[in-house]
Amino acid sequence: MSSSTPVLELAGVSKRFGGVQALEGVDLRLNGGSIHALLGENGAGKSTLVKIIAGVHTPDSGTLRLAGHEILLRGPSQARALGIAVIHQEPSLFPDLDVAENVFMGHPPLGRLGRIDWSRMRAETERLLANEGVTLDANAPVRGLSVADQQLIEITKALSLDARLLVMDEPTAALSPREVDRLFGIVRQLRERGVAVLFVSHRLEEVFDLCDEVTVLRDGLHVVTMPASRLTVADTIRHMVGRRVESLYPKVAAEIGDVVLEVRGLSRAGAFRDVSLTVRQGEIVGLAGLVGAGRTEVARVIFGIDRADSGEVLVRGKPTRIASPSAALAHGIAYVPEDRHQHGLILDFPIAANITLPILPRISRALLLDRQRERVLAEAGAKRLQIRATSVEQLASALSGGNQQKVVLAKWLAVEPTVLILDEPTRGIDVATKAEVHRIISELASQGLAILMISSELGEILGMSDRIFVMHEGSVTAEIDRDVADQEKLMYAATGQVAGHD
Repeated sequence: MSSSTPVLELAGVSKRFGGVQALEGVDLRLNGGSIHALLGENGAGKSTLVKIIAGVHTPDSGTLRLAGHEILLRGPSQARALGIAVIHQEPSLFPDLDVAENVFMGHPPLGRLGRIDWSRMRAETERLLANEGVTLDANAPVRGLSVADQQLIEITKALSLDARLLVMDEPTAALSPREVDRLFGIVRQLRERGVAVLFVSHRLEEVFDLCDEVTVLRDGLHVVTMPASRLTVADTIRHMVGRRVESLYPKVAAEIGDVVLEVRGLSRAGAFRDVSLTVRQGEIVGLAGLVGAGRTEVARVIFGIDRADSGEVLVRGKPTRIASPSAALAHGIAYVPEDRHQHGLILDFPIAANITLPILPRISRALLLDRQRERVLAEAGAKRLQIRATSVEQLASALSGGNQQKVVLAKWLAVEPTVLILDEPTRGIDVATKAEVHRIISELASQGLAILMISSELGEILGMSDRIFVMHEGSVTAEIDRDVADQEKLMYAATGQVAGHD
């Protein structure tokens, strides 16, 4: 039973990062003895809100009240000291320490002379585990334990701190159905003891199975808070995706030709299974899905970074063995990765060196780089994509995020591909530059390039794609043509729901 005074209340919370308003005037009440779901598309502001509750970020405005008293969290350690515990999708434990050492990391029980009381620490760990109905050896090393067991250790760690609020951020992403059931049993026990639980998940079936209340965020704004019993899946999806596709997506008409890229029954253990799709000349095919659906993993296999366990990739109807990125490039496939800093650019290199990196053999003579040829090609690429820089000798690190993304595009267009895979092509760039990148993508398709575009933004997928494949937990759940696609259809397929059912 939840009390009249919430464990934690957020009122009018706002947070901006540069030009991006991540949260604006958000209210949230988390009551003891209640499991509260936090939902929204990727980019809705969920992660920012969780980080504010965890003390990682300080809001620009608004207030936080813990048990009715206003607080200002100055860091995660202060949040933990106040009884706020956060469990992330990936457990953050020390693998070479045992269960008890992890549970009491940072706050071990002390004995005489201020020394750690090891026997008391292990006894207390065993008591906490027993209260949860968990059979784990307090002396067992964490290394080698399943993700599910590690999640339970994280919960035990929170209980050792007398947590009043438990925040669970996508805790079931790597768990089997049986492990999820066990985890939910323990979370329900915590609810019975009066703990407030904030549950962040993309899996709507879990939300309606577990949660008492639901809050939906959209574009950093609070949309609705309602009892879960008064919502249906259809209602929830409408609240999550209620946006119009605007002129942000300047789609140019393109003549669509023959199939250039075909994937048949592609599988990789632990990542995705039996994925089939096609991309035609001049076509932009969207690959949609929520975080963890397996989209990037499919792209990495097509580009030869990872190996498939089964299935095949065909280029222009011919089966191809793509065992490395260089083999993919030889078959005309280029890949713009999701993380431009880690995998797309060498930030300490000039623009020219980044753009021409994949084609060094073409601009070298007798193992010596032709600097003039490098500059001419780089300037042509920079002009084509309207990269704003002092010159192609400017370091990539000095460019804006949008211009860095254009450099990555120019780099892979320099290899003159027939297939271009784009993974989150506009992540982290401002709205105006997004429209520019969308224009470039559309023009490339109109020039005959076959484009496979991965995006977590439903508006981008709908606005730019001729056809859309949707993935959910490693499988393709739908293929939808542009003329019948809408956000509700995509969200149904991305959450594993059957369209038309509540």
